[in-house]
Amino acid sequence: MSPAPAPAAALRPALPGDVPVLASILRESIFGLTGEDYDEDQQEAWAAVSDEGTLAERLADRLTLVATRDGEPVGFVALADNKLVDMLYVHPDVAGEGVATLLCDAIEKLATARGAKTLSVDASDTALSLFKKRGYVAKSRNTVQREGVWLGNTTMEKTLVP
Repeated sequence: MSPAPAPAAALRPALPGDVPVLASILRESIFGLTGEDYDEDQQEAWAAVSDEGTLAERLADRLTLVATRDGEPVGFVALADNKLVDMLYVHPDVAGEGVATLLCDAIEKLATARGAKTLSVDASDTALSLFKKRGYVAKSRNTVQREGVWLGNTTMEKTLVP
């Protein structure tokens, strides 16, 4: 007998009180999913953005959606300036179960409805294949410094269809 399918995720806008759980998802995602692409020092430097104050400040002016399962947050996506997918994180326990796809579908539809013609993302090496499958095209390879450590990512862009 095959296992039961995972329960469907629901979406809702992020609330100010979500910051602690979103910070936890961000940390868990970095440490649980990126080990093949980034070393421990890089993961530690990247995870510095999960500081609750830093994260709250960063999310304050972004459209942020939260994916939930059984009412509990399991992932989130943030859209900056209606043109940049600024953050996309999914808890490792639900990775590969369509949560990131659900979040991307929703944010792309919202950006399109708000008049965006394209969306860009600075995709981590771990997320590169997800965005390629979604029709994003690599534009440039980048190295960014966080906490004195260099990390690689790729700026990608997708043309949105109204």
